[in-house]
Amino acid sequence: MRSPTTNYARLYILLEDIMLIYRVESTVLIHRYMCARTRTSKRKIVEEARRYSVLNKIPAQLDHLNRLVNVTDADCLANLRMDRNAFGRLCLVLRDRAELRQGKCLGVEEQVAMFVGVLAHHKKNRVVKFHFRRSGATVSHYINKVLGAVLSLHTVLLPKPTPVPDDCMDYRWKWFKGCLGALDGTHINVLVSSSDKPRYRTCKGEIATNVFAACDRSMQFVYFLAGWEGSAGDSRVLRDAVSRPNGFKVPQGCYYLCDNRYANSNGFITPYKGNVAYTTDEDFNVQEYVECVEPTAEWTQARDDIAMNMWNNR
Repeated sequence: MRSPTTNYARLYILLEDIMLIYRVESTVLIHRYMCARTRTSKRKIVEEARRYSVLNKIPAQLDHLNRLVNVTDADCLANLRMDRNAFGRLCLVLRDRAELRQGKCLGVEEQVAMFVGVLAHHKKNRVVKFHFRRSGATVSHYINKVLGAVLSLHTVLLPKPTPVPDDCMDYRWKWFKGCLGALDGTHINVLVSSSDKPRYRTCKGEIATNVFAACDRSMQFVYFLAGWEGSAGDSRVLRDAVSRPNGFKVPQGCYYLCDNRYANSNGFITPYKGNVAYTTDEDFNVQEYVECVEPTAEWTQARDDIAMNMWNNR
């Protein structure tokens, strides 16, 4: 049997171990409590500062929107490419038919103003968030939200073209019986990955996408197709638009006017062979240079030298 002294010693060592563990755990708990309290205090300070900054920006945000759409038609046209009446009607249509709703901190008018401003002047996210005093994430979210609402109204916003009637008296269109409008393609610069750049490189060396669009006689868009690479030809883009199930359709007996980049086929009429629908500045300068010979000192000296050689070799 063990002596009582040995048992007391073992019990004393066990109690010391328990007290040590207790002190360590108490220290850890106190440290965690102090850290949590510090984080809570910092969070409260940040939230109070954030609330103050948001409230402080509201007058400037309202003032900027008021200057855009509520002061004069000239300012509204210069910044949004539409007058105040058209802007108000667009907001009303998006609110009633597309169910565009007011956000947590943005009204419908401010959402539409940001969207139209980007379309009108190709503004970047940084520029829009600076002018409207919003974060970049907020600007991107609401612009995409308005874009979805506008796309859902394509049947309302895109008109249906009407052909030129046989009794048309307009001197500009009476020669084009059955014409619905005109179509063309354009290149819009885009940012793509390095592996895709060869496919999007145009004949001018730019990285762009080929966009096909058709408009009626009033210059209102009736169809557009985006997404093709810049290296694709206009005729290839047109074939894709026509072959889609819900694509570009031309009624029987009607046609669209187009330039020489397209084929003269059923529903599409190009200019007569040899006629140029447009003349670039480079072509005009070359033609003027060829047809015009200015009398200069060099030409005069050259003629004198030729005449002198002919006289000496007679």
